Order: sequence, then structure tokens, then C-alpha cells
Amino acid sequence: MRSGTALGRVRGLGSAHVGPQHWWQQRVTAAGNLALMLWFVLSLARLPIVDHQAIVLWLKSPLVAVPMVLLVVSVCWHFRLGLQVVIEDYVHEGSKIVATLLANAYALAIATLSIFSILKIAFGGVAA
Repeated sequence: MRSGTALGRVRGLGSAHVGPQHWWQQRVTAAGNLALMLWFVLSLARLPIVDHQAIVLWLKSPLVAVPMVLLVVSVCWHFRLGLQVVIEDYVHEGSKIVATLLANAYALAIATLSIFSILKIAFGGVAA
């Protein structure tokens, strides 16, 4: 006995075809977060002084700005994936679409503002 509709079987869709991709994305972003957070903490620990001017000068380096942007993207993507799982598991059917849209918009807004701030500093928009 097969599950799903005939159209779903033809398209190769079903419960066993979406979960693994989501699971792998969570694991890949988690590994990226671990590596990039380790870089971030060690980089900050190596700074002789941690004040506003030192952080701004630190972020002006392309060797710092690029990994920071990657860190923001990875963390926000991982956050969105985690929220999606929570919404799918615990939000009632009528509210799932709205909750998913709000969660996606929130993650996108955080990522956009963070990346904009990093790039503004990196390209000299903030005086040191």
C-alpha cells in the first residue's frame, strides 16, 4: 500500500523527500556557526583593547568583514530553520502560514540590518 496521491508519487513528493534536506541544512548551518563563532571569539580575544574605536577598526578589514557577513547569514538561516520546525510542530493549522511569514520576515530583517551595518563600517561609513 502506498501513501500520498498519484500526482505526489509522480512528482516524487512526500514526507520522506523534504525532511532530509531540512535536516542537512540545519546540520550544515550548525557546523558553520560553530566554526565562525570560534573564529569570532578568538578574534575578539586577540584584540588588545575592546572599545568602540577598536571594533570599528577591526571590522574595516576585509579579512574580518567577510567572515562576519558569513556568520550573520549562517546564524540567521539556522535561526529561520529552527523557527520553522517549532512552528510546524506547535502552531495550529490556521496560524501556520502567518507565523511562518512573520518568522521569515523577522530573520530576513535581522540579517539585512546586520549585513548593512557590517558593510557600512567596512566601507568607511562610520568614523573611527
